[in-house]
Amino acid sequence: MAAQAGFQDDGERLSRDELAALQLTRLRATLHRVYERVPFYRQAFDKAGVHPDDCRSLADLSLFPLTTKADLRDQYPFGMFAVPRSEVRRIHASSGTTGRPTVVGYTDGDLSTWSDVVARSIRAAGGRPGQIVHIAYGYGLFTGGLGAHYGAERLGCTVVPASGGMTDRQVRLIEDFRPEVIMVTPSYMLTLLDEMERQGIDPRTTSLRTGIFGAEPWTEEMRREIEERLDMDAVDIYGLSEVIGPGVAQECVETKDGLHIWEDHFYPEVVDPLTGAVLPEGEPGELVFTSLTKEAMPVVRYRTRDLTRLLPGTARPAFRRMEKITGRSDDMIILRGVNLYPTQIEEILLRTPGLAPHFQLRLAREGRMDTLTVRVEARRESDAALREAAAADVVQAVKAGIGVSVRVEVVDPETLERSVGKIKRLVDLRTTDRHPTG
Repeated sequence: MAAQAGFQDDGERLSRDELAALQLTRLRATLHRVYERVPFYRQAFDKAGVHPDDCRSLADLSLFPLTTKADLRDQYPFGMFAVPRSEVRRIHASSGTTGRPTVVGYTDGDLSTWSDVVARSIRAAGGRPGQIVHIAYGYGLFTGGLGAHYGAERLGCTVVPASGGMTDRQVRLIEDFRPEVIMVTPSYMLTLLDEMERQGIDPRTTSLRTGIFGAEPWTEEMRREIEERLDMDAVDIYGLSEVIGPGVAQECVETKDGLHIWEDHFYPEVVDPLTGAVLPEGEPGELVFTSLTKEAMPVVRYRTRDLTRLLPGTARPAFRRMEKITGRSDDMIILRGVNLYPTQIEEILLRTPGLAPHFQLRLAREGRMDTLTVRVEARRESDAALREAAAADVVQAVKAGIGVSVRVEVVDPETLERSVGKIKRLVDLRTTDRHPTG
């Protein structure tokens, strides 16, 4: 099915020239803001020999240094804030590789902007005021649940904050409350579909007509399956906490041809992952964002590590599109919507009694869900009871510290392959026809 287009706000109706003028004004203000209020950026700009006044055109942004996730972690917890801590109304955080998460803050103005861009995203996806929105993203420090929640309320929808888990109850709520829109990871949507059918419910008879899916990779094949099994429009949403959270870019229901970036708030570039050089529109590379309206924690040329390319706008002509994410330029694993790194697992293993520092991560696919198994060697002195306890401790520590469930297999010493040169920590056993998306 295809929902009707329309209901665009003033920002979506800008011409490309009007948008460029607005972007330059906001970009110059952001550069001055961070230079004056964030010591990290003042030092970075000075080291690069640039000043905010050097930005006389949008192309001049390339003169300024890139920002990395490591830079944000080095300023933990509040070193990147451009306002006094007392003006920060909310804090979100993502998992860290060294025990330090990436921390982001929001002023009242930021929360309002965030609500606006998510509301715009839901509307572009086909959602409308007055509809019921079932949100099955996780709530908490992860930006997905609350970002979707406040955006849906801003649009004028009724929100069901279901969060994740308890699949049978989720299905019952969908049956009883009859929401038109669901916001969830695509893999969990498939789990919900399986549970509906297990309960004898035909998914096509449910009230769901719009699915807004993000936080993990999904394919065109998965889109087709969801749409056919549910008789709904399935569209992609993109965001990352360091920039604001969900609502940075949205696939429009009219075209389903990539995600329009809300460029009046987030200025995109694509750079060569190795050199950092800006690439022409249409060339694939690493996505970089500069926030244009963020108050508490603006970011300048933040390296997302997501690989894509920029294309002209279609359903929203003023805004360029980004293709579905084709991969990452680092070793991050996205497991059921949660970001994790091998080093996070390593930290847990190294502090668990009875386990050696030799391990391997095995990604597999069972049914519609990705699974991660941690295979780790026992120390020679470990008996069966200690191995069993260690495995249970790792499962609990990963769930508590990273927020995802894994399996742990404790194997005999010298079982795992030793490295010759660079060690291969991750073995991906999933089918090769899957490709990451945003």
